[in-house]
Amino acid sequence: MPEGKTAKNRVHLDIRPGLDAVARLVSLGATRVREHNDQTGHWVVMLDPEGNEFCVS
Repeated sequence: MPEGKTAKNRVHLDIRPGLDAVARLVSLGATRVREHNDQTGHWVVMLDPEGNEFCVS
């Protein structure tokens, strides 16, 4: 979509390739935003090069 983000993403991807994939995604242009680790699990919130958020666990 050509307009910028003004609210939540239209689609939110959660992928589970394993946390070792985070370094590879960063090398491909993704940005690590924050990491969560609690009783529900462990995941990393990331942004793709266009600013779309996704999670890796």
